[in-house]
Amino acid sequence: MQKGKLLIIADMENRCYATPRGLALAASLQQDADVVAFTYAPLKRLKMKGPEQTAIRKRLIRERESAVQARIDKYTRSGQKVGLKAVWAKDIHSWIAKQCAGDKYTAVVKTGNRSESLLHTPTDWRLLRECPVPVMLVCDEKWSDTQPVLATLDLSTSVASKRRLNHKVLGNALWLSQALGVELQVVSAIEVPTLLADLDLVDPGTYAREAREDMEAEIRKLSDLFDLPASVFTCKRGPVEKVITSHAAKIRAQIVVMGTVGRTGVKAALMGNTAENVLRHLKTDVFAIKP
Repeated sequence: MQKGKLLIIADMENRCYATPRGLALAASLQQDADVVAFTYAPLKRLKMKGPEQTAIRKRLIRERESAVQARIDKYTRSGQKVGLKAVWAKDIHSWIAKQCAGDKYTAVVKTGNRSESLLHTPTDWRLLRECPVPVMLVCDEKWSDTQPVLATLDLSTSVASKRRLNHKVLGNALWLSQALGVELQVVSAIEVPTLLADLDLVDPGTYAREAREDMEAEIRKLSDLFDLPASVFTCKRGPVEKVITSHAAKIRAQIVVMGTVGRTGVKAALMGNTAENVLRHLKTDVFAIKP
């Protein structure tokens, strides 16, 4: 994660969150940045000839490029290398995924749109599922550059692929915290099966206590592997979404790093995975990583 660039998606019109946050992060990571400014209008509906539509498209691209360049000039740090590209595109998630297919970019930074309807598949969800590099969704609330980075892990899993994702999440969270010069915290939820508890087949307290004891061995392994004190790990009982959002609020985390599993087809449109559910409630920046 030490080489490459950040790809920053410029906000539209009156919003300006991703550009300053992305440029500040790139400076901390000692990486260059490319800012892409999307613009699009359904010109085919206008009763104009081809050359006239082309002229309008070029004018809109120039205006968009000029507006975003002014933002870049305002937030760029001394000596920072920042590129700008204005792109005429409606299907922006596909363009972003294609650009990130190689090794050029380490992550995408975009302002999150977390209240969009699930009746269609919003751009953010598509990026979480399809983008080959980590996606950082920036919150529209003021962020603090002195607060901790929070890594979210599934310490109860015995599935090899999920354990590998745990390692990837923790490695990226450690990288971010060290670059930003802030504390790293780790949280894992202990979910008591509601159905079993309702049927009195398990005692919630006993189940949670035994699960926490089982997690201790994994915590010791990760502590040794990443040279972290066990004290940075917290295991809390409750649904994953509530545990992560409440703990992030408690420690006032500036970035929450989590894993997300890509889905396709009807299931992806109707059922959000854990990362997507958490995103609806978090009031902080999220750094989402695919396996």
